[in-house]
Amino acid sequence: MRLPESFKERMKEQLGPEYDPFLASFDEVSPKGIRINTYKAGPDHYNDIVMALEGSIRPVPWTSCGFYSDSESRGTDPYYHAGVYYPQEPSAMLPAEIIAAKPGEFILDMCAAPGGKACRIGEDLMGKGLLVANEINSERSKALNRNIERTGITNCVILNESPDRIADRLPGFFDKILIDAPCSGEGMFRRDPHAIKSWEDYGPESISKIQREILEASDRLLRLGGEIVYSTCTFAEIEDELMIQGFTDDHPGYKIIRHDGIEGITVSESGPAAGSMRIWPHKTFGDGHFCVHLQKDMSGEETGYDRSPRPVRSSLINKSVNTMNTFLKDILKEESYREFEKMCEEQLIMNGSGMYLMPVDIRLFNGLRIVKSGLFAGEIKMTKTERIFNPSNSFPLTLTRDMIREDSFISFGRDDDRLTRYLKGETLIMDEEMSSGLKKKGSVVVAADRYPLGLAKIAGSILKNLYPKAWRLL
Repeated sequence: MRLPESFKERMKEQLGPEYDPFLASFDEVSPKGIRINTYKAGPDHYNDIVMALEGSIRPVPWTSCGFYSDSESRGTDPYYHAGVYYPQEPSAMLPAEIIAAKPGEFILDMCAAPGGKACRIGEDLMGKGLLVANEINSERSKALNRNIERTGITNCVILNESPDRIADRLPGFFDKILIDAPCSGEGMFRRDPHAIKSWEDYGPESISKIQREILEASDRLLRLGGEIVYSTCTFAEIEDELMIQGFTDDHPGYKIIRHDGIEGITVSESGPAAGSMRIWPHKTFGDGHFCVHLQKDMSGEETGYDRSPRPVRSSLINKSVNTMNTFLKDILKEESYREFEKMCEEQLIMNGSGMYLMPVDIRLFNGLRIVKSGLFAGEIKMTKTERIFNPSNSFPLTLTRDMIREDSFISFGRDDDRLTRYLKGETLIMDEEMSSGLKKKGSVVVAADRYPLGLAKIAGSILKNLYPKAWRLL
């Protein structure tokens, strides 16, 4: 493929004897991948899912839940719409694996759209703690929101802000920060022809100032002892090793955490940013990627925040909660209902008729542009005679099979054409076998195999489709 001459000259100097195989790698196919949703599917189900999708199992070696894929598009696949997997370039799976989110942590994904890394972080949090996913581009933040919803994450706040404005509002707030920094995109050359034109127009030097500003804001946002994972999809040292060297020279309290022995990953042994990681396209099956894991020391003064949610209780909210609970009892098993009821007691807030579960006090984000406030559970509608709870479109996607009552769960095989009809918004007529064991009326969860897709209303043999118009297949 045609590469900029100045890029080739720089890489020849940077790589020496490895330059020729590096250059040859740009004529090879850029790998594709899928990452299994760790919230919806445990490791025991990974192979079954991948075999159903691909017919073969080829794990990505640097992540625990990623697999190589030969497929171009997943736009009509019920498993995709159920959030069972996320299409993601294999190299891009590394940073979220390195950050290793744990339930209860407070984590910021600073440059989150379209959401592959943020979704993995949210999955690993398992509903405990907080994910703040920020995207400075308002249009891209909408795609981020849809991916978070499809994945089933309940404890996420999406912001549309600059890093400095977040740092002014929440200094020292986060345990971990992921920076998948905007970059010159050299690692994307063979995957995206437009990346070369963008590189020629801007180049590494123009973007490095923005990267440093993001790192400085992240330092302000990180608690003492916290961690930053910084990554790019470029080969330019000015954006990678030299960027980290400059940052740590000015902030000597940071150290690099090494990750040796990961198959396919090259770890720098010396020079600037020793201990940082690279994926080289001529050494492994992945596009170019840089990643470094930093830890902040404990010196300095800790900023104190109350991380517990503080819902505002009122008689109106209590009545609305009772209305919502009536719906939930009709869908959820007893144990799952009790867990959701407890979450409501701790986290529920109302904005107009909308009901939201927020894992922290919403007032912490005052003055910031919020795209998503935790889980939008649904809204209350008032009639002349009663309150009615209308669940949100994303609510069923937060559920797993073992949470749902047997009489409220209707499952179709992934290849069943009735699932395609459901995704198109059609009403389904059930035969006796389909309706056996189901309630006679009320709301049910429609699933692709064991993975919830959305809701429907059942009335006798008729399944009235409630799949949202905005999400339907054309």
